[in-house]
Amino acid sequence: MQTTPVVKVLAAWLLGLMLVGAAFVTTVAVLNSRLFGPEHQVGLYLDALRDGDGGEALGLLHASVPEGSDPTLLDGDALRRATAGLTDIEVGDARGSGSDRVEVPVTYTLDGAETTSVFPLRQTGTEWGFFTVWEFEPTVLPTVEVSALNSVEAAVNGVDVGLPGGRAALATFYPGAVSARYQGRYFAAPESRTTVTGVEAPQPLALALEPTPELVRAVEEQVHAFLDGCAEQTVFQPGNCPFAFPTDKRLAGDITWTIEEYPRASITPSGGSWLLAPLSGRARIDTRLRDFFSGEVSDVSEAMPFDFTADLNVTEDAITVTPVVRY
Repeated sequence: MQTTPVVKVLAAWLLGLMLVGAAFVTTVAVLNSRLFGPEHQVGLYLDALRDGDGGEALGLLHASVPEGSDPTLLDGDALRRATAGLTDIEVGDARGSGSDRVEVPVTYTLDGAETTSVFPLRQTGTEWGFFTVWEFEPTVLPTVEVSALNSVEAAVNGVDVGLPGGRAALATFYPGAVSARYQGRYFAAPESRTTVTGVEAPQPLALALEPTPELVRAVEEQVHAFLDGCAEQTVFQPGNCPFAFPTDKRLAGDITWTIEEYPRASITPSGGSWLLAPLSGRARIDTRLRDFFSGEVSDVSEAMPFDFTADLNVTEDAITVTPVVRY
């Protein structure tokens, strides 16, 4: 039986239609996987973090910011620094976790440690009737607590942050790293760092402020000046001073005091102020004494250990050391 031209044309048309349909189905499948799949959504979120685009990241993640938290880490340079240490990022294949729900694992290296974060997503509909729409499950961002004893500010990811009452809770995206430090003229705290890998609250960052060399030097200069003033007094017991020379003999020459060992300043925080630890040193007296009964004159050179305390007041403009001498 001979095939007519019309049948040939119809067959060719049907074959072409089938090929177009197959190509369309393949295209839809590819687009669903690459542009509309849950893995793609996770990739977009990670890109927004690296770009420091907190608004985009927050919208993609469908996350809310905890009430009362500080938003400093959620945008700009602070956000970019949080993800600067992310390397070897690999978005894994989605795995089913329930009806229209999946979990997408992301493995990466952060601060030298290989870690995995898991992002839950759900299918919320279709686009143009063909392409599936995936969205992150709504969540609340974690917070990292930053505290500093005797300070109301710190630098977090390089940005100055206020610490009312010495602490603050900063909302943060994940994955990422958060660092805090404090550097002032008179006090400083080394960097403290933590990583955020999920919605769980990360390790708090507690800054331990210590006096800077400039503060210690300024305090010791005032202590030295106080003791030098005591040493200028040519009496057995300099007034309002921590050292004296007890004797029952008569003076037979000049009295000379010298400070052989100056105290070292040790400063610690306490209840919003700073305490200066008890100060210890040694003074030497050189003089001549006459025995009351025999009249014999002898040279005297004795080292006299001493101790005293001092109140310390530190402001941005001044350092005041007030010696407290008790007899």
